[in-house]
Amino acid sequence: MKQIKWVFIVFAVLAAASIMGIGVAIGEKSILGVIGSILVLIVVMGFGFKTKAKYRANGQL
Repeated sequence: MKQIKWVFIVFAVLAAASIMGIGVAIGEKSILGVIGSILVLIVVMGFGFKTKAKYRANGQL
């Protein structure tokens, strides 16, 4: 069994939380909340993909 990469679990939880934040903001009819949650999602996903590419280049994945 391979080692768990905890950093990817953190990225996944943060991305899921920001997606939930989008839903909550829509429910509250908050445009700023929706925009903020989308920006957080983009940043978290970007860092996640960047980290995955770095791990893959180093042969750790």
